[in-house]
Amino acid sequence: MKDKFIDLQTRKLMTGSIDRRKFMMSVLATGLTVPAALSLANRAEAANPKSGGLFRMGIAHGSTTDTLDSGTSENHFTLVNGYTFGNHLTEVGNDGQLVGELAESYESADGQTWVFNLRQGVEFHNGKTMTSEDVLASFNHHMGEDSTSAAKGLLTAVKSLKADGKNRVVFELESPNADFPFIVSDYHISIRPAGDMTSGIGTGGYIVQSFEPGVKSVLKRNPNYWKEGRAHFDEVELISIIDPTARQTALMNGDIDAMDRVDLKTINLFKRNPNINIMEKTGTAHYTFPMRLSVDPFDNYDLRMALKHSIKRQELVDKVLLGYGAVGNDHPISTANRYHNSDMPQREFDADKAAFHYKKSGHSGKIPLSASDAAFAGAVDAAQLIANSAAEAGIEIEVVREPKDGYWSNVWNNDAKGWCACYWGGRPTEDWMFSAAYTNDTEWNDTAWKGTDGSKKFNALVKAARAELDDSKRRELYYECQSLISDDGGAIVPLFNSYVSANSKAIATEDNVAANWDSDGAKCVERWWFA
Repeated sequence: MKDKFIDLQTRKLMTGSIDRRKFMMSVLATGLTVPAALSLANRAEAANPKSGGLFRMGIAHGSTTDTLDSGTSENHFTLVNGYTFGNHLTEVGNDGQLVGELAESYESADGQTWVFNLRQGVEFHNGKTMTSEDVLASFNHHMGEDSTSAAKGLLTAVKSLKADGKNRVVFELESPNADFPFIVSDYHISIRPAGDMTSGIGTGGYIVQSFEPGVKSVLKRNPNYWKEGRAHFDEVELISIIDPTARQTALMNGDIDAMDRVDLKTINLFKRNPNINIMEKTGTAHYTFPMRLSVDPFDNYDLRMALKHSIKRQELVDKVLLGYGAVGNDHPISTANRYHNSDMPQREFDADKAAFHYKKSGHSGKIPLSASDAAFAGAVDAAQLIANSAAEAGIEIEVVREPKDGYWSNVWNNDAKGWCACYWGGRPTEDWMFSAAYTNDTEWNDTAWKGTDGSKKFNALVKAARAELDDSKRRELYYECQSLISDDGGAIVPLFNSYVSANSKAIATEDNVAANWDSDGAKCVERWWFA
């Protein structure tokens, strides 16, 4: 009874129903000590968003080729910047659930025709009221033969789109897709005013004041922002600081308030600073070692299985990620995804099984593994650890250290290399992830997993799951997809890396921090505030 009463009073303080004096009097009457009551009051007040202040964030990306056209967004700087001044039809909430953003609601009877009912009364930064005309223009910017948008491939399934009055848009797809509302949350597909897709005018919580590609973006709060309980800072500066040491120094000196991508090698130094918080979130991002089935000897099922059983996954998490991550099970669906197959037994290092499959494969001699820290920080060390553990099963792996320059064009997804280190940011849905890297029709199928019985079955299951509206049936289909990749596919996915960021203790957040992208789903500017 006492705890319930204190919780009630705390909620009243957080919502402003009572002031701090009344809160203290009420909880002290329960017998709580003064220090405990003060601590509760401080925490409750810190959890109550406050408006004001200049928020400065150091971001590990940024390029002189960056633009305000969301179709060209390709790094975390443009991702955070785009979410700061723009909105989308839907968004992934900080609890991982999809919610309407500029679409107040959406519906479909068959998964093939989708109707989005637009939120009324939303204004762009130039004062224009958003209508279906703007939504159509925004999507057409990313569609068609002449579009250069990175979202063009995502929208090839759209057969037609049309307005149904000023506040409703209807999409007709080539085939049913139960995840289409997730697709329209993609960060590229920002809703802009018709006729202006590139100047940075949006409906978001902040208005662009100046933008220097590869340097910084300066914004101020949108006084007419439609979304309640969001966009608390008065002003924002997003600063590109690619060097991790410079980023870390800027935060420790108070020159910035938050930063992404903490260098794990120096994280203990950060932890000793009493003014800094470390934030860790395991999301969909993962490190992989794709084996291309189009290249000998990786077309051999037993050889692939031998290598999968020869890896000490927890050792990789402990030594490469210093514990900031989780082991993987040779498929790309993380625990942050809706249909993660938690029933699948975790693959462990097993020298006997590895040796059995290796002998059965008939292979002999060194197996080259290309790696560079361009793939991910610690990739070369990870490759060497794999070579060491494989040696315990009698498998000889030769680690080939590749130059950073040109790694993605000369090594990754290249038959001449066969097996290499790689990094994937993950995707919010299973269909999205599979379609990006595993189905037989994507250019980024970096394992060349095509033609086997397992891959044929996988491709059929992905199409079936995409059209399936029954949640339990979709779950069964996606569980089997993960099993097929793990068993027959060419991907070794030994670990999921956590997003590790740091911020001043003056920054407050909600209890839930999103896992779909770094920096609270790349929406930290909209969601955070000064305590």
